[in-house]
Amino acid sequence: MSAERWPPLHREVFPTTHSLATTIRWSTLASTASTFESPVAPRTGQRRTLLFRVGSTVYGCDIDDIREIVPFRAATRLPGAPSYVHGLINLRGTIVTVVDLGARLEATRERVAGEGSIMLVSMPGSTRVVGVAVQEVMDVRVVGSARDDVIADSAGNDAVRGLAHVDGGTVILLDIHSLVRHVLHS
Repeated sequence: MSAERWPPLHREVFPTTHSLATTIRWSTLASTASTFESPVAPRTGQRRTLLFRVGSTVYGCDIDDIREIVPFRAATRLPGAPSYVHGLINLRGTIVTVVDLGARLEATRERVAGEGSIMLVSMPGSTRVVGVAVQEVMDVRVVGSARDDVIADSAGNDAVRGLAHVDGGTVILLDIHSLVRHVLHS
């Protein structure tokens, strides 16, 4: 019997000009997690963190909070929606609200377009999916809670988990569910 995984991993390859070489589907993430030994050691508090860029700032969130990553696409703008809401997209028959993370965090005035990506977040206990538009999805890294990794906790902001050192730079760690929950209730 072959050691191949069923169902097979599906990846759509995009032109090399796109910042993300492949679409990462939820089935791919789930299959990968059960097929390969995870680099995460839960005993030590380490997490697999998805790194992404908005403006010149690098952010990170728990990879398990992200259902799927798709290339940025134009959204239908909603009259009266807050400025940080791009609008709605139809993704394989599911209507998804897309939020511009840079505008939401007031990190940049530059709107995500063209080469950006949309990270799809499933809300726990709900069938609702929200898209978070970012300028670039960069990498997945293991970020621990060791003293030299996590520098600080957030000061009263439940959307920010803290700061971490990754490759000599600083990454702002976000609780993406908390951030999206605030958007849905505003």
